[in-house]
Amino acid sequence: MNALDLSIHRSVVSSAAHGFARRAIDLVIATAAAIVFAPLMLVIALALLMEGGRPIFFTQTRVGAGGRPFRMYKFRKFAVRCDPGGLALTMAGDSRMTRIGRFLALTKFDELPQLWNVFRGEMAIVGPRPESLVFADCFRGGFEAVLQYKPGLLGPAQVLFRHEAKFYPRSADPVLFYREVLFPAKARIDLSYYPQRSIAADIIWMIRGFLAVLGLVSRPPVGLVSPPPIGM
Repeated sequence: MNALDLSIHRSVVSSAAHGFARRAIDLVIATAAAIVFAPLMLVIALALLMEGGRPIFFTQTRVGAGGRPFRMYKFRKFAVRCDPGGLALTMAGDSRMTRIGRFLALTKFDELPQLWNVFRGEMAIVGPRPESLVFADCFRGGFEAVLQYKPGLLGPAQVLFRHEAKFYPRSADPVLFYREVLFPAKARIDLSYYPQRSIAADIIWMIRGFLAVLGLVSRPPVGLVSPPPIGM
């Protein structure tokens, strides 16, 4: 599947019901987070303006539930004049990142604008990480089942691959390594967790996600291929 052929998945992948209770939890948590982090988001926005000017936000089309594309929002980490057609991955020590961008990448505060995607119903608090269109063709061979679930801000794969940028071998093509190693590993974790998820397990992963941002959850070994136990 290429970037313009998402209709393939619309016909073969249906979205699993997100559920009223889970949606209510998403809205409560997103509202609370937006209130708590509003001062921080204002400071980040002002810092980005002072450092490099507009735009403050980075927007990109991502693959959502059922293969439907949506616009995802993040705080900008790269310099304003970076080539928009550059490498689709963020590497450790990426030279495109600004000083503030490096801070945002380290803390994951660049993800805060995605609370807006949660309010819009395009994302959930817990769900698979939405892929960019560059990697839309990876959803095949059984991995298209991941597209049944609403993408999320955090989840098992996001927590376990908290330091994903450091996983890439120096001698490897990063795009090829992502396609052949990291994407399949994360997809297997998602397919192990989401078909049997529970609200209680989702809450546990929310807590683990918060701890991961604080650096209190260790990263998996580079050779990780097996999914974690369900609900842990």
